[in-house]
Amino acid sequence: MSQVLPAEGGLRRVIGDGESLPDGEVEGLGDAELLALYRDLVLLRTYDERSVVYHRQGRIGTYAIFWNHEAMQAGAAFALEERDWIFPSYRESAIGLVRGMPASTVLSWWRGHPAGWWNPEDSNVASICVPIGTHVPHAVGFAWGSKLKGEDRVAIAFFGDGATSEGAFHEGATFAGVTKAPAILFCNNNQWAISTPLAEQTAAPTLADKAIGYGMPGLRVDGCDVLAVYEATRDAVERARAGEGPTFIEAVTYRSAPHATADDPSIYIDPERVEEARESECVGRYERYLVRAGVLTEETIESVKNEALELMRAGIAEAEAEPPADPGLVFEHAYADPPATLADDLAELRRILGG
Repeated sequence: MSQVLPAEGGLRRVIGDGESLPDGEVEGLGDAELLALYRDLVLLRTYDERSVVYHRQGRIGTYAIFWNHEAMQAGAAFALEERDWIFPSYRESAIGLVRGMPASTVLSWWRGHPAGWWNPEDSNVASICVPIGTHVPHAVGFAWGSKLKGEDRVAIAFFGDGATSEGAFHEGATFAGVTKAPAILFCNNNQWAISTPLAEQTAAPTLADKAIGYGMPGLRVDGCDVLAVYEATRDAVERARAGEGPTFIEAVTYRSAPHATADDPSIYIDPERVEEARESECVGRYERYLVRAGVLTEETIESVKNEALELMRAGIAEAEAEPPADPGLVFEHAYADPPATLADDLAELRRILGG
């Protein structure tokens, strides 16, 4: 079971440091599950790193980096059943990969190509939400509806600390508490809402303290400890399935990469804190844990990383092989009764694009 470390603000943690702090373990996870979780982490890390390169080469537009957020995404998703639903924000754009979604689909989404849209029912992953926090009521409404239908499904919504300052978050959280919806509100608190620090968003001691106002428990977990994230989410899932309602999880980390490829964090972020976060980043921390436990070898590490790279190479090739999209799709469902000028607008767009 995990340990709670008072020195770190009561954060739940499982993985030690290999020296003064001993490693814990999570009941019910054998070697096969531990390795599967490692593969998910490496896949997400590889996707993120290659996407940044992809952007720098001009092959996608602005990209929301999630480097060092992989433990929150993989750990939480691993605690869910396939029948459970995930409602991602743009920071979790690639979370569908752990549900078997093709890399080319997510890459096409960032390219603005229609091949980047998917049927949410195929993987139980909702469309990526770019507006801040507006998907929280969606997730809660879905969870409540599933409860009314007797479907035994849990819905998890991922969002950043900045979303807790939005009205949609408060509305969704209130809705969840009142209806006892089987929902998990998962906050990846990297302590920055772009350039706004957490201290300028709330006077509460922690974001988890807000949970009591909505009638739900609030948990705090080390967001770079994938096993602690998994265990906390698993507990929240069990609670939801038992009819006990929603849970708020605050996964704490420090943002160690830009908010997005269009952001220059050097003018506001603490470089020493960034360096500390990068030294203890989540993939390497879990990798060292598995090596200490005798579960992971150098050969397996290389194999898993090569597998993820090959998947990304294939995904990039497939995404770029898609034929150019018809610009008429932009206009097709914009109006129930299109104005007469819309045809002229489309013709002008086609002329500009050379088509």
